[in-house]
Amino acid sequence: MIGVSILGSTGSIGRSTLDVVGRHPGRYRVAALAAHRDVDGMLRQCLRHRPELVALADAHSAARLRDALRREGLRIEVAAGEEGLERVATHPAAEQVMAAIVGAAGLPPTLAAVRAGKRILLANKESLVVAGALFMEEVRRAGVEVLPIDSEHNAIFQCLPADGGRSLEERGVARILLTASGGPFRTLPAEALEGVTPEQACAHPNWEMGRKISVDSATLMNKGLEVIEAHWLFGAAPSRIQVVVHPQSVIHSMVQYVDGSVLAQLGNPDMRTPIAHALAWPERIDSGVAPLDPFEVARLDFEPPDLRRFPCLGLAFRAIEAGGSLPAVLNAANEVAVEAFLQGRLGFLQIPRVIERTMERLPAPPAGDLPTLMEIDRRARELARALVARSGKRET
Repeated sequence: MIGVSILGSTGSIGRSTLDVVGRHPGRYRVAALAAHRDVDGMLRQCLRHRPELVALADAHSAARLRDALRREGLRIEVAAGEEGLERVATHPAAEQVMAAIVGAAGLPPTLAAVRAGKRILLANKESLVVAGALFMEEVRRAGVEVLPIDSEHNAIFQCLPADGGRSLEERGVARILLTASGGPFRTLPAEALEGVTPEQACAHPNWEMGRKISVDSATLMNKGLEVIEAHWLFGAAPSRIQVVVHPQSVIHSMVQYVDGSVLAQLGNPDMRTPIAHALAWPERIDSGVAPLDPFEVARLDFEPPDLRRFPCLGLAFRAIEAGGSLPAVLNAANEVAVEAFLQGRLGFLQIPRVIERTMERLPAPPAGDLPTLMEIDRRARELARALVARSGKRET
């Protein structure tokens, strides 16, 4: 039995992971679960999967969960706060850790799992956006496997030659073609973007996702973060990464080789496919996803991204090309701006403006350790919140 811990178990990736794990009771067991504050969701998961340890980042919610488990007669240990998350990440009964906490908050427990020698199923792209150099150095030092869960990076992983020890050039790779659905506003006239609501931004045409990542998809920031993630995961220079808008979300990404070949991974838009691939790699297991019907798909369309209407993607390229801690600043400002948008305190078109001004005004030197990165993250959030407060619904 393979023990699995899940960081972010009550989110969409966490729930999908538990669905796949539950389909293979003779192969996997749930060792530990962690979430933010969803007491009811965590209680249901405890009743179904009976982990040894659970943790909630919010201490008050952890206390409520402890009482609820006691009433149900379940003897499951409950931990709280950052220490609790790290205990889940390093649980001795877990060989694999699904890192699916959204945002920079997922970085410390994911790093803890790396240092504990776990196989990392990486759905928390911010670990690489905020601390790519530091994270990959810890991975090399620990000698652990990192398997990407984002559908695009998992597709790239599947399309690359197995020998990951050599550079992309040595493996004959010309470019990585990172596909993007284009989000819900791909064809919306530019003048209509000003009045976009959170509900509209969260209505993704192809994928079922959380609210934050749905807004990131609508602004194309999610694709920008994935460019940075691909840079670190595959050692790809930004010039070797091309974003391709593919509205059907059937081709999840492609790899172009120097001989003219292009390899692509196709499948229905369901995160259980990359989750099952990573859980069982190098084997294959049933994910519960229906096979792709090419006759139903009928056509595949491609177009370049519109960087004028969706400037967040260009900001991400700017951040990774500049290097240092600028990607961490980009990520922090984006999290603040998206939160303000979801709360109705910021307009949709002001999201990239807050991010750009934060990047322009905050020095972003190289950062070789986690405390320094977290301080840069804190300062970027502070500045972004001040910009949001000054802007309201007006131009930043």
